[in-house]
Amino acid sequence: MRSIDDKAEMKDTTGCGAIHPVATGILVLALLYFAKSIFMPVAFSLFVLALVLPVQMALQSRIAKLAAMLITLLLTVAVIIIVGSAVVWGLGELSQWLFYNTGRLQATYTHWAVWLESHGIAIVGPLEEHFNLTWLISLTQGFLNRLNSMAGFAILTFIFVMLGLLEADDFQRRLRLSSAQPQGEMLLQIGREIGAKVRRFMVVRSIACVLTGLVVWGFALAAGLELASAWAAIAFALNYIPFVGPLVATIFPTLFAVAQSGSWQLALIVFLGLNIIQFVIGSYLEPFLTGASLAISPFAVMFAIFFWSFLWGLPGAFIGVPILIVVVTYCMHQHSTHWIAALLSGGPVERFGAS
Repeated sequence: MRSIDDKAEMKDTTGCGAIHPVATGILVLALLYFAKSIFMPVAFSLFVLALVLPVQMALQSRIAKLAAMLITLLLTVAVIIIVGSAVVWGLGELSQWLFYNTGRLQATYTHWAVWLESHGIAIVGPLEEHFNLTWLISLTQGFLNRLNSMAGFAILTFIFVMLGLLEADDFQRRLRLSSAQPQGEMLLQIGREIGAKVRRFMVVRSIACVLTGLVVWGFALAAGLELASAWAAIAFALNYIPFVGPLVATIFPTLFAVAQSGSWQLALIVFLGLNIIQFVIGSYLEPFLTGASLAISPFAVMFAIFFWSFLWGLPGAFIGVPILIVVVTYCMHQHSTHWIAALLSGGPVERFGAS
């Protein structure tokens, strides 16, 4: 009897132990969701630090530390303003066009409403009461207001980045202390690898975004689509958000083509042309430029984007892939989690401890 009781006790303990990681994971995700006003700026600040820290180190070897930090922060803010202004300017041009072409929009919508009703689609009647120029303008302005509401998030991120740049040297020295070994050196190595991969990812993404904007501009001019420069600016900025950004940058011009010409042929040409552009650049050019160092499973990439978008909204969609890079790189350096890196990677991964 004693042995049976002992076995039952061990079984219960094992079962409880198996539940703990799941419960912990759920609690962590809940914390990330309900405290996103804090964790989002922290995550973005770490992401920015991975990008700009080499710039500060290079400047710091020539000028004073505070001056190097100031220049680094100014360059970071300038890049963010340029990318954000592209979206704001493009949507502003679109709002003006919608405002000055009220009659054309109403005539186009009436034409399509009559055509659909003649083919037995009765849902057009109720929609006609709500679909008007005011609705379109309010939708666009709502997106602009959402961008403006992120000012507090940007300020908090900026503060974290500034503090991180100030403490970067001291933090590295603390990790090299003998009392922090061997975990300290391991964290430094993982941090260097993560920083290199994130920087390469953003360089490739920036090249793809610039190229997409230029090709979209040329295509819009060739197709006779108005506001070609605005569509190019929107495509350039939104392509920094994988999957979600290109989808929005394709749907908006397609709907605009219908509003501009009232012709489904132009809309079809725009839709097919933009999808071909996005597919060629996103599926062939980016993987070619990235190479095997960032080989990650496409399924894992898509899951990360939509998962973090669910937790943190649009900022989560943007930072989902960098977070996935961090997870894969960390798992690659642990014996117990190396199999996770192998599953999430799109190709073979280095064995633990390989350089």
